[in-house]
Amino acid sequence: VIVNNQSLQLQIIFTDLEPGTMDSLRSGVVGNLFRPDNFIFGSTGAGNNWAKGHYTDGAELIDNVIEVVRKEAENCECLQGFQLVHSLGGGTGAGMGTLLI
Repeated sequence: VIVNNQSLQLQIIFTDLEPGTMDSLRSGVVGNLFRPDNFIFGSTGAGNNWAKGHYTDGAELIDNVIEVVRKEAENCECLQGFQLVHSLGGGTGAGMGTLLI
């Protein structure tokens, strides 16, 4: 959590292979708590296809995800760890999740 000039920004990175989930989160009530650069998403979605999330669409986004994680880690004064929360099924959760791990 970073507090600058009375504003709160959470150090969270959101990633999905379809933009719909990110759009609803950004436009919601808490959307201003997150950095716009920390929303990483694809354009088509994986359609519950593990291979698409792991080998094709997810593989195209993984470098962007790692880069944003690196930037967030560098902004920390005392990094103590990471917490990864992901779905166990589907293309993004299972496919891209195993690629990220």
